[in-house]
Amino acid sequence: MGILGESLDKAVANTATRPAPKSAGAQMRYLVKQLKGTRAVARALGISQRTVERYVRNQIRTPRPDLAARLAGEVRRRWQPRVRERAKRTAASTTGIVVETRARFGFSAAPGTTDDGRVRRITQHLPAEYAARLFDAQAAGASEQQLRVVIAEGLQEQYFKDSGRRAPGLQVEFTDIDYVELDF
Repeated sequence: MGILGESLDKAVANTATRPAPKSAGAQMRYLVKQLKGTRAVARALGISQRTVERYVRNQIRTPRPDLAARLAGEVRRRWQPRVRERAKRTAASTTGIVVETRARFGFSAAPGTTDDGRVRRITQHLPAEYAARLFDAQAAGASEQQLRVVIAEGLQEQYFKDSGRRAPGLQVEFTDIDYVELDF
């Protein structure tokens, strides 16, 4: 998964209404409840069933760094799925999405205009149609490049063309992404 996919997942995770479990024991107990057994949790995390049972009983309190990362990732992925889906539906139908990025933007425009790319820092609200396209593309398993195209089209229309009020023939190239943060 690339920078845009991770940023989209992070934005969805930030819609949670309650904090996720923090301790390893609490995270394991949550996963055991969600996956309906210690065997399924052990398989998902790549550890033994006995190790899962020891975490559930707080006999082991501090996981190895790689296990801690996998454990936190599994909990984050399964935490409050209905809240996350509701936030995605709302963003895709009414509120839209906010994109904050620092990247290189180049242009293809009419003769006589500059098309030299330069790094810009942009914070722009994109309408719900772009959020819906972004969520649909991610759900369909789109590549990082395909997600980048959706964001580039949104920024092209909203930021550079000012919703169709200027630069009618402008085509934006969105490359060399330094960072991207998405928010609902």
